[in-house]
Amino acid sequence: MKPPADHPAIPPSKIGVLLINLGTPDLPEPGAVRIYLKQFLSDPRVVEIPRLVWQPILRGIILNTRPKKSARAYKQVWSEEGSPLAAITRRQAKALEGAFGEEVLVDYAMRYGRPAIGDRIRALKKAGAERILLAPLYPQYCAATTATANDEAFAALAKMRWQPAIRALPPYYDDPLYIEALAASAEESLAALDFAPDAILASFHGMPERTLHLGDPYHCHCRKTARLLSERLGRELIVTFQSRFGRAKWLEPATDLTLAALPGQGVRKVAILAPGFSADCLETLEELAIRGRETFEAAGGTHFAYLPCLNDSHAGLKMLRSILARELEGWRASP
Repeated sequence: MKPPADHPAIPPSKIGVLLINLGTPDLPEPGAVRIYLKQFLSDPRVVEIPRLVWQPILRGIILNTRPKKSARAYKQVWSEEGSPLAAITRRQAKALEGAFGEEVLVDYAMRYGRPAIGDRIRALKKAGAERILLAPLYPQYCAATTATANDEAFAALAKMRWQPAIRALPPYYDDPLYIEALAASAEESLAALDFAPDAILASFHGMPERTLHLGDPYHCHCRKTARLLSERLGRELIVTFQSRFGRAKWLEPATDLTLAALPGQGVRKVAILAPGFSADCLETLEELAIRGRETFEAAGGTHFAYLPCLNDSHAGLKMLRSILARELEGWRASP
C-alpha cells in the first residue's frame, strides 16, 4: 500500500548496536568534572547509601573538594581527541561500522555525560533501527556498571511511544574469545618490554565488599577472568582491586597497597594490566600507569610497566565483532 503524499518519511528498517561505557567529563576542568561527578555519584546503583544521608555529604563536601583534584588527574591523560575513554569508545564504534552488514548501525553512548544513552537510542530509532542491541562494555557483571547502563536505557524506552525491540549483551568475563584477546594483547605488550617482570598484576576496579555479600557476582567474575587468563598465559597473576573510595571496606587486596609491598618481598620488576576495562581511561592511565608506578618505585621497585587495555586493537575489535555478531543472530541475515 502506498502511503499518502503527506505521510512522514519512513526510513528503511535497520538494526542498531549501541556500545555503552561509563562516562567522562566534557573537559578536564573542575566545573565540568563537578557536573560529571554529581551525576555519577548520585546514581543509587553506584553509592548504595540512603539518599537523605548521602546527598548532604556529596553536595556539602565531595563536590566542593574532589572536582579540583580529579581535574588535575584528567589533565595528565587528556589528549587532542579529548577524554581517552570517550575517544577510544568512539573509535571502537567507528571501526565496527559495516562489520555486520549494511542494515546494522553502530553507535556509542556514555552512562554519565555525553553522548547520553537516551539520546543515542532515540537517534538510532529515528534512523530506522527497529531492533537495538545494548552492549555495555563491561566483561564482568556489576550492578554499578552493567545494571545501571541497562536501567538508563530502559528509562529512556519508558518515555517512547514506539519502542524498538531490545536485547542486551551478557557479561563475557569467561568467554574464550575474550580470554584469548586478553592473552594476545598481554603477550604482545610483554614481548615489547626491555625487562622480564618478576610478577604480573591483574587489577580490577574495586567495589565495596558488602556488594559481594548482597549477591553481586562481580568479585567471582573477576576471579574467574584472572584464573582463565593465568592458565592461558601459563603464569601466575596477582589479582588486586583499585579505586577505593570512602571509609567502607572494599574488595581486597588493594592494588596500591600491593604495589607498595611487593619490593619488600623481593619483587622489583612488575607489569600490570586491567582486564576489566574495555578501554583505557583515568583509572588505568593515571591511577595505574602514573600513580601506580610512583608507588612501586618509591617502595624500591626498579622496573614497572602498564600493559594497555584491548581498546581498538586488532585483537580487541576481533573479539567485539564476534561476540556482538553472536548476539545479533536471528535479527540479521547470515553473511
